[in-house]
Amino acid sequence: MSHLPLVTAEQARGPAASLLAEIHGAFGATPNMFKAVANSPAALQSMWGAFKALGQGTLPAQLTEQVAVVVANRNNCHYCLAAHTALGRKAGASAEAMSAAQVAQSEDPKTLAALGFALAVVEGRGQVQPAHLEALRAAGFSDEAMMELLAHVALNLFTNYVNVVFDVPLDFPKVELRSSR
Repeated sequence: MSHLPLVTAEQARGPAASLLAEIHGAFGATPNMFKAVANSPAALQSMWGAFKALGQGTLPAQLTEQVAVVVANRNNCHYCLAAHTALGRKAGASAEAMSAAQVAQSEDPKTLAALGFALAVVEGRGQVQPAHLEALRAAGFSDEAMMELLAHVALNLFTNYVNVVFDVPLDFPKVELRSSR
């Protein structure tokens, strides 16, 4: 049970109503996470704005969903793990690739570098070693792509915290957390 009410478009105040309508249009439904965030129109505008902006970025959706999965798995965020696994599959990733991403594994060297970097950022609370940045560059990430990757990690930290702190109920098929040990 959520520790905050799940606000519907009809209940929303200020700009949250139109944002929830836009989100509904994008997903074909309104995920519970957005309904929880709608308790603050400013927070909803910030979150949805970040999703829209990063969706126009240079990183492929499949990669960004794999990054979201490794961050969610590390933060024990069942909601984001379920949502981004489903979105990753929709973006063309196999079930095996999404499962491997949970523990920062991939057969693709570029994806492997991105997942290792994302996990290092989360585990190090932003304190990463130069080797992580060098691995991204060696895998072919530009300065723009590296910054965008960090923005995805930061957005996923926010969404993870929303869902964990407020215990937002799942509305995607459940995915089991994986241990990297």
